[in-house]
Amino acid sequence: MAADALSIREAWSRIPSPGAAETEFERFTGKRMERILAIVVAIGSAVLGVQALIAALSTLTMQDGPHITMLLVVYIPLVLMLVACLVGRGVRAASGLFAVAYVLALAAWPVVVSPGDNGAHDQPWIFFLVNVGVVAALLAFPLWLQFAWAVGMPFVYGYVRLVQGAFSRDFWVTTGFDVSFTLILGLVIISLGWMFRSVAAGVDDARGRAVSSYAAAAAAAAAEEERVAMSALMHDSVLAALIAAERAEGERAQDLAVAMAREALTRLANTEAAVAQEGSDDPVATAQIVAELRRSLSELGADAVVEEIGGVGLIPGRAARALVLAARQALGNAVTHAGGRGLHIVAEGRGDEGILVTISDTGPGFDLATIGADRLGIRASILARMAGVAGTAVIESDESGTTVVLGWERA
Repeated sequence: MAADALSIREAWSRIPSPGAAETEFERFTGKRMERILAIVVAIGSAVLGVQALIAALSTLTMQDGPHITMLLVVYIPLVLMLVACLVGRGVRAASGLFAVAYVLALAAWPVVVSPGDNGAHDQPWIFFLVNVGVVAALLAFPLWLQFAWAVGMPFVYGYVRLVQGAFSRDFWVTTGFDVSFTLILGLVIISLGWMFRSVAAGVDDARGRAVSSYAAAAAAAAAEEERVAMSALMHDSVLAALIAAERAEGERAQDLAVAMAREALTRLANTEAAVAQEGSDDPVATAQIVAELRRSLSELGADAVVEEIGGVGLIPGRAARALVLAARQALGNAVTHAGGRGLHIVAEGRGDEGILVTISDTGPGFDLATIGADRLGIRASILARMAGVAGTAVIESDESGTTVVLGWERA
């Protein structure tokens, strides 16, 4: 089924910004992957945490103050990490807190538990959480620090295990196997996390490029639609003016035909920039406007100075284009009718509040009231164009010369 006339505009209004691909829509897969990783980590950590807690409570007594302190130091951050993973908020901060707290607690374990306590061959409850510390690093740290955690954690565990066994010969073999297994498992976990995140980032980048391409196509389609509509409007306006002029018999009808022709030609002049030079409406600096004026002088072959004063600021691109086009018309008039005598341009920037451009010459001048209604160089290209962007245009002319003042101020 063919799309209706408004479908392109409606689709265009729903397209997100195709910029740096950092919006929630454009990073949808990456965010979803982070959520999945957090939930998986929460489930696995909860299982190991319960296992370690049961082992701790089976050997803990109320008089054992150091063990109770160690239990609180480890389990308070662990509970915070589990809650953060489940609710999806503060995951990085909570995971980072547990990863650091666990490493410190593990390293301090020989101080809390003297060698030989709890049986040399019994693994304390804190050893069950080594891999939980690795997955916490997966959620909290950048990639290089994740691998550093995965490599360093097993060796901290091995050292603490040897201290607990008083570095006896029997402990070296078993501890070596435990460290190797923990090291391999930690590297696998970090590698899988990196792989899943890379795949998600690739999907998001591909989606971002697709959205950008679609946005460009939609913009081109909307511009073409607008051009066709504008062409139809111009055609109807000019055609109606010509028909009215042909059928005008009385003075009243002739005045009406002239007014219709003036309106049609004014619209045509005002839409020159919109149709042919619309471009971006991003803010334009005062210095760029001055550069455009100097280029216009060079194209006209005029010898004049563009004086730049005031503060540097930004004005909307639409207003800047209207001002430059109106200034070009004024410069053209000065070169054509005044021979460029005494031509002087002053661009006064007013920061982000606006700009004032003054174009003056010392030509013979003219009477604005005597300009014919069919002459649109001033009425349409200067006055109407500036009015179209809520700007101002003041023209003063006498036998000593002509001054055109173009201005735009932020409302």
